[in-house]
Amino acid sequence: MPGSINHIASDFEKLYIRLRQQEGRIYADEEIKQLPVVAASHKHFKEWQVRQESTLRLFNYLEKKKRPLSILEIGCGNGWLSHQLSFLPGSTVIGTDINFTEIQQAASVFCDTPNLHFIYGHADTELFEDMQFDIVLFAASIQYFSPLPGTISDTLSLLKNGGEIHIIDSHFYPVAEISAARKRSLLYYEGAGFPEMADCYFHHSLDQLDGFNYSLLYDPGSLFNRFLRNKNPFYWVRIQH
Repeated sequence: MPGSINHIASDFEKLYIRLRQQEGRIYADEEIKQLPVVAASHKHFKEWQVRQESTLRLFNYLEKKKRPLSILEIGCGNGWLSHQLSFLPGSTVIGTDINFTEIQQAASVFCDTPNLHFIYGHADTELFEDMQFDIVLFAASIQYFSPLPGTISDTLSLLKNGGEIHIIDSHFYPVAEISAARKRSLLYYEGAGFPEMADCYFHHSLDQLDGFNYSLLYDPGSLFNRFLRNKNPFYWVRIQH
């Protein structure tokens, strides 16, 4: 029922924002405009270096398509990545999130970007009833969606023929390691004072994508990347319609 969904979203947002404040991940407007670039002295500098690398790879990949793209970012937060993608020539970008605090900030910070829009709500077929996209992106957000196969199936319905889902900056775990990863997450959230967040964070494996037309555009465990000592720990997953 819509009422219960809104209640769940509200509860999640309250926990999420409080946790992000404690972690130092709530940014001022001027900081958001500069992301993913942060000062070397920033608490999360190394994390943003990884995000900068994955953003550049994604941008270059999409730019090579050499045509206007309609892009939806699900779980866009404060909108910095949607803003970066709005620089793709001819692109139209929509960011959506159930986190009202950050998406309101995103709409305010990037209000002068005509091809960039933000929508508060669940990214489902009802919200985008008359729209379809070339690209749907989950960036550091797929861990808040479960079950993964159902999420992907629903998202595929938002794509045009030949469209693609991209998942970046999120962990995928070997099946045998998921139980231990859940315990580590619970310990982290308990230590931070937000044990309830453990129920909102899901540990996915690539095995859950079996049956979908997916490929790895970046594999941190590949011999090539290990040889180059690439420090980006996240898979880049592409799922084609």
